[in-house]
Amino acid sequence: MLLNRIEYALMNNPVRAAIQRHLEARRLLQMGGPLRGGYALEIGCGRGVGGQIILERFEAATVDAFDLDPRMVRLARKRLEPFESRVRLWVGDATAIPAPDSTYDAVFDFGIIHHIPRWRSAIAEIHRVLKPNGRFYAEEVLKPFVDHPISRRLFEHPRTDRFDREEFCKGLTEEGLDLIATKEVMQSFAWFVADKRAAG
Repeated sequence: MLLNRIEYALMNNPVRAAIQRHLEARRLLQMGGPLRGGYALEIGCGRGVGGQIILERFEAATVDAFDLDPRMVRLARKRLEPFESRVRLWVGDATAIPAPDSTYDAVFDFGIIHHIPRWRSAIAEIHRVLKPNGRFYAEEVLKPFVDHPISRRLFEHPRTDRFDREEFCKGLTEEGLDLIATKEVMQSFAWFVADKRAAG
């Protein structure tokens, strides 16, 4: 689902970048540790702030990243130009990731899955492209926020089959991802770190 004008403006400003860098990423790093030298994927890359964080803060060697919105991919390409040899960007959909099975050491989700109508399909794809013991880092917006009357008025979110923290954890587990850590704030925002179960 593409962002509406309000969401687009909110995602493309220095305040959002600061929150992503100093709150969301720091929390995920504390919960799941770095990815030194790893091969990472970011779903819904936006304007490239997440990709830069994955390279600099999580210490990934290379990052693949995509977004449903071509405008965002253009902005990400510009931001990540200094890392050009370590980044691959494309327009894409988290429910159909064009990568072979067991490709990535880690997958990152900075608040994207709640925008996806078939969010369980996105988790299934994340599981598929992760290597065994690969790590999933996620920051997500939960059902109480999505369903709040003000949010419903301002933002374009899918209305059916939304998740709270427990439902998201269940979705991870059912797809073969073992939860390592989770934290929640005000029943509206949550962080998750989970590892892909090794075969056998």
